[in-house]
Amino acid sequence: METVAVAKYIRISPQKARLVADLIRGKDVGVALNVLAFTPKASAPLITKVLKSAIANAGQKEGVDVDTLMVKNILVDEGPTLKRFRARAMGRGSRILKRMSHIKIIVEER
Repeated sequence: METVAVAKYIRISPQKARLVADLIRGKDVGVALNVLAFTPKASAPLITKVLKSAIANAGQKEGVDVDTLMVKNILVDEGPTLKRFRARAMGRGSRILKRMSHIKIIVEER
């Protein structure tokens, strides 16, 4: 039985978040939480929060053993981009793109 948790509009680049997401794909949730706890990336606490939410969602279902859950899939999609400008030389402006992510974690019983 699958359970899903989604976090939208997270202010981190999808490229950076996918580096951490690839570390836990296919692992048991206990191992995944351990890996995330010792990963020195900015997206690790954000993904940890979504993973804990998915575990809690699975715990609400009848007959699901939380200890046997594994991360079936984790998707990091691109959200909307904030567009900002920074002053440059000779009166010009250069564009700064502040990217957002949508993180979706699917857990299932082993």
